Amino acid sequence: MNKTVLLILLSMVLMSCGTSSSARKYTYKKPTATKSVNLKKLNSNYAGNVSGKRASVINDAEYYLGSPYKYAGNTKAGFDCSGLVCKVFDENDMKLPRRSQDQAKAGNSVEVSKVKPGDLLFFATAGGSTISHVGIVHEITNSGEITFIHSSTSKGVIISSLNEAYWNKAFLFARSVL
Repeated sequence: MNKTVLLILLSMVLMSCGTSSSARKYTYKKPTATKSVNLKKLNSNYAGNVSGKRASVINDAEYYLGSPYKYAGNTKAGFDCSGLVCKVFDENDMKLPRRSQDQAKAGNSVEVSKVKPGDLLFFATAGGSTISHVGIVHEITNSGEITFIHSSTSKGVIISSLNEAYWNKAFLFARSVL
């Protein structure tokens, strides 16, 4: 009996934000200085500053930094990845589906070179193309680095970079719901 309970708990942790939908894989590479300038030209609507609904989403997400990871959690006491996204957007009068698989169908597709703070990034953390994680774009630096706020199973709500090898390899696509 104890082995069965342990197996179920371990499965839940490993699946954390897992879903069963497949998605197309995109490759993101750290831009060079030249590409960074081109990204700004391509993304003329993003001037590096954030205001309005996007600023509110980022501020609300930052409030939860340091909150622990909790499977199926959607409160400051603990979040899973999709629970954090739901909570932050709910606080901004936007209802999103609870599962990352369903969140991946909301809004509009956006090229990674054109993301803005508040957009959503989707990942396949177990390899392949199955959506298993979601984060909120936090910032795009002058060098083109994209950071995002998410709930990590090991560290809770943190800011990570799409340039980190793990997240770069797991990245699938981006969507805008704002």
